[in-house]
Amino acid sequence: MVQADIPTSSQPSIEELKTQIKRLNSKGGQLKMELHDLAEGLPTDFEKIMEVASRTYELYCELDKLKKQLKAREQ
Repeated sequence: MVQADIPTSSQPSIEELKTQIKRLNSKGGQLKMELHDLAEGLPTDFEKIMEVASRTYELYCELDKLKKQLKAREQ
């Protein structure tokens, strides 16, 4: 059986991927600044570093995944 290349709810469109990437890039910039501010203020608030770093890592993993999906879809 041949399947058509019809986008499903599990496959966002190229425009949706671009929108998600743009949104995550913005959030990533905010998290980078938060990490930067924490680093500059050390040793104050050192206990927040792991939580912010974890959120930053997860966001950039998701961003990387979306960028790879977009690249594959555009080819």
